[in-house]
Amino acid sequence: MILGPADAASRPSSDGDFPYWLVAAALLGLWFGWSIYSDETLALIFERVREGIYITVMVTVTSFICASLIGLGLAVGVLSKSIWLRQICRFYIEIIRGIPILVLLFYIAFAAVPLGVEGWNYATAGLQEAGYLEELRTRDIPFLTRAMMALTIGYSPFIAEVFRAGLQSVDKGQIEAATALGLRPWARFRTIIFPQAIRTILPPLGNDFIAMIKDSSLVSVLGVADVAQLAKLYAAGTFRYLETYTIVAYIYLILTLGLSLMLRGLERRLRSGRRS
Repeated sequence: MILGPADAASRPSSDGDFPYWLVAAALLGLWFGWSIYSDETLALIFERVREGIYITVMVTVTSFICASLIGLGLAVGVLSKSIWLRQICRFYIEIIRGIPILVLLFYIAFAAVPLGVEGWNYATAGLQEAGYLEELRTRDIPFLTRAMMALTIGYSPFIAEVFRAGLQSVDKGQIEAATALGLRPWARFRTIIFPQAIRTILPPLGNDFIAMIKDSSLVSVLGVADVAQLAKLYAAGTFRYLETYTIVAYIYLILTLGLSLMLRGLERRLRSGRRS
């Protein structure tokens, strides 16, 4: 059955519902937290695994900030007046967006980085012979850095599309009015375009951040000591797979649900600010 505009408007909205799901999730989380605290085996597993939380958060935050900066630059490039810049940015977005994150991790770590090291040594051969620089070796670049490079490159096209959609949602009349007032392009972007676009950008951008928290577990394939890697090592040594990966799921749920609630609160504030 196809619903008309009147039917769609009369449907109940979940925004005003009491968050029973949140109460249930909180009670379940408290119960499992108490189980970890009171059970010696679960407490030991949690103690081993939680050492990787810092790496997981650091990888996610650093990669997301870098990907957001690149994505914003790509979005501005796609919307620029230069056809060459538009085509270059679109080429990057479409090509990188079609490569799985796991494949990109392996490619950056074992192909692109060694190739880049060779190129750097070739370009700086004269300075190295003169003693100004030392020869760069592939092993000098940690796998943690390679993993963050891969996540940055892999997520930047998706974030670029988020920024592009948000920038295009701003009414053209306001941009034309700012131009008529004599505002320079950077001033128009900083004071008129971006403050309005961020309201549209924030929800999908937050979803990408949550997705990156989960995808950061893929860096464990490179041996990076994040939560997933430490859990894999502990489970392989003790064969306690059920307990170990239940705790890993619990940690990731705390991270993602906490961030999701913060983003929802920020969205409500932005909506209330728009209405006022």
